[in-house]
Amino acid sequence: MKNIDAAFRHIKMFSILLLAGCFSLCFYVLYKSNELSARVQDRIYILAGDKALEAYASGRKDNIPVEAKDHVSMFHQYFFTLDPDDKVIDANLSKAMYLSDGSAKKQYDNLKETGYYSNIISGNISQEINIDSVHVDIKQLPYYFKCFGTIRIIRPNSIVTRNLITEGFLRNTARSDHNPHGFLIERWSTLENKDLKTENR
Repeated sequence: MKNIDAAFRHIKMFSILLLAGCFSLCFYVLYKSNELSARVQDRIYILAGDKALEAYASGRKDNIPVEAKDHVSMFHQYFFTLDPDDKVIDANLSKAMYLSDGSAKKQYDNLKETGYYSNIISGNISQEINIDSVHVDIKQLPYYFKCFGTIRIIRPNSIVTRNLITEGFLRNTARSDHNPHGFLIERWSTLENKDLKTENR
């Protein structure tokens, strides 16, 4: 009887240890599978031809400086890239207006009133901008930025290079097809826009 009682205690202890081990293993497997699932969700695979390229998802805070600089660059490209075609001018300026508030519209209206765009069309002038650098201060909202660039004005008989410095603020808005970065330029103003050199063609 003593042997039976001891054997029963051993079997009971063994069963309890086996159940505890099974539960521990189950919890460990669940934890690891959730961890792996979270890691997999942060990865995106992009098919480029016959190759699969891996990309990583990241939060908006990680990308604010890059996206802010690209938003400012895109706005200036749309606003200052002009060709002697009213449809091209309207298309570019329409895109620029989605990225900014009334301060850019005010500058556009001033240029339109002085006949700037009609002179570009009638004089067969092209204008292009090269962004040298964009500085963004992301310490506080709205984010202050300063943009440095050069504008080339290509006329039939000369090319004028101008220095351009602008400043403004960026505030967060909802992302959309017209505004993919989710920023809006406010209080935009031109600090400097002067001739650097003129070349004959």
